[in-house]
Amino acid sequence: MIQSDPSPPPLTFVEPSKVAPRGTLVVIPGRGEQPEVYRRFGTRISLDAYRVHVLQDPILDEHRVRRQVTASITAAVGPVVLVGLDAGALFAARLAAEGQAAPVDALVLAGLPGPDQAAVSPSSWEEELDARTSCPTHRRHISGDLVRSGALYGPIPSEWSEGDAIATVGKPILAIHGREDPISPLEWAREAYAPAARVELVAVAGARHDVLNDQSHRTVAATIVLWLERLRADNELAPIASLEPLAVDVA
Repeated sequence: MIQSDPSPPPLTFVEPSKVAPRGTLVVIPGRGEQPEVYRRFGTRISLDAYRVHVLQDPILDEHRVRRQVTASITAAVGPVVLVGLDAGALFAARLAAEGQAAPVDALVLAGLPGPDQAAVSPSSWEEELDARTSCPTHRRHISGDLVRSGALYGPIPSEWSEGDAIATVGKPILAIHGREDPISPLEWAREAYAPAARVELVAVAGARHDVLNDQSHRTVAATIVLWLERLRADNELAPIASLEPLAVDVA
């Protein structure tokens, strides 16, 4: 007898009524994060008619999250995009590189963790909050039981970063990184993404590690939607809107 998955279902945000879905995002949270952390993100993206499924922290149960990814993409409306945050970004890249997420069309990776980020632990929750975000609303939101204190500095399964999954994914990647991320510096992220065949790296001014939820979360969400629209129109991600030079007076 096949047993059903006993884990909690994903937190799902659907497109507005009477609007056809334009695609599906499967979100894999970072270390110690509950799916509810991404309510603001899921709500905003779904208003543009992209269906969003937020899964569990894969460090707690990798096999459960693998099952959730498979279930979420099996009947999804395309394009299907894996969104990984923090350690979830490494996990998403690993899934795509292994072919476990073959129906996935692209990846959005945010706050990719650096190699030495676990060396120093914060002295207090306030210090950890400072590393995560400067957004007062998000700070209040995660200061309850939505984030496990100290988890951001915990270990990541070594097999998730073995080899170079990002270089072998072969699918379009939108990489989003905070310019003020103290967990993984932007310069390190530049080097980490450099081997990828198809990647666009977006640096967000003033943003820290929780770049999707920081002060500029509206700009980040808009950046993702613009990229998704390009993906829908053309897998080569040809520009839809572009800046044009003004006429030059040669007289």
